[in-house]
Amino acid sequence: MSYPRSVVTREPKPSQKSLKKKKERMDQLQNIISLRINDDEKRALEKLTKSTSKSISEIMREAIAQWSQNRRKLCLD
Repeated sequence: MSYPRSVVTREPKPSQKSLKKKKERMDQLQNIISLRINDDEKRALEKLTKSTSKSISEIMREAIAQWSQNRRKLCLD
């Protein structure tokens, strides 16, 4: 099926700079961790992703950073 030219849209080509940044970011994020959670925890994460526009990975990274920071404070007391 062919479409009129005006209907077909193309995404803009990414610049070399944005490709380089993306590659650097992907180089940093090579490790995968699998995590089992219950239905309530999954619903809570999905709710957070919608309300914050962040991915589950970003939310989990923030949670780890916050937990680590709190843990350091406890150890220093």
